[in-house]
Amino acid sequence: MNAKIFNEIVSITHHDYSGSEDKRGWDNPEKYKCQIALLEERNELTPEAFTNLVQDYLLDFKDRHMYFKLTGSKEHKVHDNGFQVKRFGDKLYITHVSKEERVNIGDIILSLDNKPISELARKHKRELIEDVAERENWKQVIQKYSNCEVKEINGDIKMIDLKQYEKSKYVPQHTVQKVNNDTLLMTLSDFSSLTAIPDLIADVEEDLQTVPNLIVDVRENGGGSDAAYKELMPYLFPEGSTHVTFEDSMHSYHCTRRNFELTKKYLGQFMEEVQDKELKEHLHMFLVKFEENVGNGFKILFEETPSMTIEGKKFPQQVVVLTDVNCGSAGEDFVESCKKSSKATVIGR
Repeated sequence: MNAKIFNEIVSITHHDYSGSEDKRGWDNPEKYKCQIALLEERNELTPEAFTNLVQDYLLDFKDRHMYFKLTGSKEHKVHDNGFQVKRFGDKLYITHVSKEERVNIGDIILSLDNKPISELARKHKRELIEDVAERENWKQVIQKYSNCEVKEINGDIKMIDLKQYEKSKYVPQHTVQKVNNDTLLMTLSDFSSLTAIPDLIADVEEDLQTVPNLIVDVRENGGGSDAAYKELMPYLFPEGSTHVTFEDSMHSYHCTRRNFELTKKYLGQFMEEVQDKELKEHLHMFLVKFEENVGNGFKILFEETPSMTIEGKKFPQQVVVLTDVNCGSAGEDFVESCKKSSKATVIGR
């Protein structure tokens, strides 16, 4: 079963992946097929071990959008170290704590298994992928080690054994809180639901129509669909009509049979939520054009430049959008749209 799954993954990377032509020859699947066969022969190929092998194989493509995850179940739990870090120089700074109660945000990790962070950054350059320290993902690297040297905020230094905690279930965050009488803070962790943001706006519409300042935090936004934030856009643009074009949003689609079938399946589920007739018609036409071009390689399915006319509102009068390196996919599209508004300021990486 595992060998069959791996062969399908290789088929996807070689034939359906958008980088299949540009990155041809970058990978070495035979190496991993041998490892899978050996572990299966020894009865040592656990779901975790298989996941790690596939994830290691995908690193050859140097693409943060390429990943393979173990889905938690009653039989197999997904674990992590209970905290997250960012590297600055030769130190790892703890930026988020979930279940590891022995550390706090702001504490510094100086070493792992007595190896300095600068040495580890060189050793694990392949897994970290990025050349910019703040963009590195150390989660999988830390899980390879047994202990760490921690410098607390007060200056004390201690050694702790690294533990594995059952990973917390993701809980979407779509909230609005009042910072003061003049400012609202809206936090959006994803754009996966078509109803979450309209429902949120309905709950706070009176405040949105009178408050001078709005902060929108998408620093940890995992993406989803552009359609999810459509009803928020009028609050982010100045009063009156603004016609916005998205020249950078012209996409070529790799029109293979598998890509079409997977896209059709995903959009079919998505369209069950869609109430907007115009959007539904657009998605239908997208699938028609996609199927017509199956087998024709990379194709731009809509030649016209994407655009929209936004009827902006008087309030809020000033908008600040907070972004960071963990804002991805549709979250990035949202940030790019906000950059086109004269009353919005984007802050972050």
